[in-house]
Amino acid sequence: MPPSAPKALVFDWDNTLVDTWPVITTCYNATFAHFGMPPWTEAETRARAHKSLRDAFPELFGPARWEEAREVFYATFRVVHLDRLRAKDGAGEMLRGLRERGLYLAVVSNKMGPALRIEAGHLGWSGYFERIVGATDTARDKPAPDPVARALEPAGFGPDHSVWFVGDTAIDLECAHNTGCLPVLIRDEPPEPLEFERHPPAFHVRDCHALWKLI
Repeated sequence: MPPSAPKALVFDWDNTLVDTWPVITTCYNATFAHFGMPPWTEAETRARAHKSLRDAFPELFGPARWEEAREVFYATFRVVHLDRLRAKDGAGEMLRGLRERGLYLAVVSNKMGPALRIEAGHLGWSGYFERIVGATDTARDKPAPDPVARALEPAGFGPDHSVWFVGDTAIDLECAHNTGCLPVLIRDEPPEPLEFERHPPAFHVRDCHALWKLI
């Protein structure tokens, strides 16, 4: 069972509040095609695409060409991301309810900050969040603690277990552990044995409906 109700929730964005795996896969595969590399399936993208681009792309494309790869990725992203953006089931209702309860809400994502804020505005969600912090908004990206510190600056408390960090991947749980927030895994599948051995979740919920009901 989870501990007492939170004072604040810090949410991951992609595939926590919005469904973007098809968009991310499309952008990666356009970039791979540009470099003559084999594409990823959506399942491979889900397994591999969790770091920010400035952390992941030098490893994928090499230190000399990662910035070129980033330009190809974002050129594709700008064309497709709003048309294909979909809220996760129950996310809007949950966010509205949490704000009506007076809870502090923020976003910490490894998507670029300007794109995050455009997407939040497109969905009509900007007013739900005190801070929306993305990649390169701080000196280091998630799982470093920097973006969480930025996200919580106006709150006047935390990070500690009164702040729930809610995300769908291992890097979200690692970030929660790195900051002292309560790590909450949100995804359809429960954790596999030893899947998150280094950074385990405090608890797991299947979706936004379940999280809202729990709170």
